Amino acid sequence: MTPSQPPAPLQLAERHLQSWAERLGEAARPILADAELLAALRQVFEASEFVALACQREPALLPTLLASGDLRKSLAEGELAMRLSQRLAAVTEENALHRELRLFRRDQMVRIIWRDLARWAPLAETLEDLSELADVCVDETLELLYRWAVEKQGTPRDENGVEQRLVVLGMGKLGARELNLSSDIDLLFAFPAHGRVDGPRPIANEQFFARLCQQLMKAINNQTADGFVFRVDARLRPFGDAGPLAFSFEAMEAYYQSQAREWERYAMIKA
Repeated sequence: MTPSQPPAPLQLAERHLQSWAERLGEAARPILADAELLAALRQVFEASEFVALACQREPALLPTLLASGDLRKSLAEGELAMRLSQRLAAVTEENALHRELRLFRRDQMVRIIWRDLARWAPLAETLEDLSELADVCVDETLELLYRWAVEKQGTPRDENGVEQRLVVLGMGKLGARELNLSSDIDLLFAFPAHGRVDGPRPIANEQFFARLCQQLMKAINNQTADGFVFRVDARLRPFGDAGPLAFSFEAMEAYYQSQAREWERYAMIKA
């Protein structure tokens, strides 16, 4: 018996298109009646199964992106961060944070991929949008997790009582603003100085920030029913997997001056 052959990309795209139209119902008619949109829809569904499946799971997503004009325009500087901040404003616990991040990422990836495949955006914009998406997801997630940690444990401070905040360095393609659709994000974590948390159970800043890093990586990296946000790789840090997740500025400077290999110093160029 001859094994069945998988459907050709064009056939598969037509199946996705039909399934999406059936799920959306009457609301699909204006899109299907627009020759330019229909051609772009076929082109995108043929090239990206991710977009096709995302639109089938959430049939109203494509009409929403079209109605908002997001598929036709470049986003202004800072707009992506503002949108995610607004989306997370009512979030009060980690599971809800994970879900909202993944749904936001899905919506934005559909927008970015569509504009790229339909040739409605230049390559430079696609790379910048992907890099900005990673940036704002890390920034907004860190801001929320830090606030929750301070409310629960207290504020990390140095020996002079100055508040300490975690600094996240984007390495590799993220640092160079060249992120592509399959890229991991390489992150390094640092904090200004040693000290203690001023909460009811004082702990060292290192412990506070190590837990914060773990929560941040879990929020961005972990696979859930809604997918993941970005795959995170923290192995470029000093001493690799054997080293702590977060280093003080002083410890990091000492490492790069006296122990880091040449390629590790070169890697910092893109940070």
